[in-house]
Amino acid sequence: MASKNALGHIADATAIAVWGGVVARRLVGQRSMFAVVELEPNTAVPEHRHPHEQLGLVLTGGGRFRVGHEVMDVSPGSTWNIPPDIPHEFTVGPEGAVVIDVFTPNREDWEGLPQAQDRPPRWP
Repeated sequence: MASKNALGHIADATAIAVWGGVVARRLVGQRSMFAVVELEPNTAVPEHRHPHEQLGLVLTGGGRFRVGHEVMDVSPGSTWNIPPDIPHEFTVGPEGAVVIDVFTPNREDWEGLPQAQDRPPRWP
C-alpha cells in the first residue's frame, strides 16, 4: 500500500521484522519502496534473491556483503546495486549496521511481515 501523505518522518513508520535481528521502516510509493533497515550486531542475512532491483547505502556500521560472486567489506558510504534475481547475502559486523535499501517494484512480500518491537529508530 502506498504511503498516504507526501511528507512525513521515518520514525513514524511502522517497524517490521524482516529477518531475525533485522528491522525495517519503509516508505512505499506507487512503484518503488525506500527502507531504513537496522541490523543487529553479527546478524547473518542468508543468501536470497527476489525479482526486485535493489539499491543500497550503509549509513552506520558495516559487515561483509556478497552480490553474486562479488564480495566486499562494507562501511558507511558503501553502496550496492543488485539486479533482479541475483543471489546476495550480508553478514553484519560486531557494531551492527543501519542501511538504506530502495526496491523497484515494491516489496509486496513485506506486507505480511510482523510488526517489530516498538522502539525508537537507531537512525537518524
